[in-house]
Amino acid sequence: MKFQERIKELRIQNNLSQMELAKATGISQSAIAKWELGKTEPTATAIITLAAFFGESTDYLLGIIE
Repeated sequence: MKFQERIKELRIQNNLSQMELAKATGISQSAIAKWELGKTEPTATAIITLAAFFGESTDYLLGIIE
């Protein structure tokens, strides 16, 4: 599973809109939307922030591990 699928899956599982996730993490909603659409890739800092927020490893977010 790719990052774009994993981040959307986690967001939906946690009943969050893109805007709610953006406010909770300090990441822009437009960045989250672009990631979910596969248009851009996140920075390392963004990946770490999201991993901490969701309580998951960066490897999980990146699809390296299940």
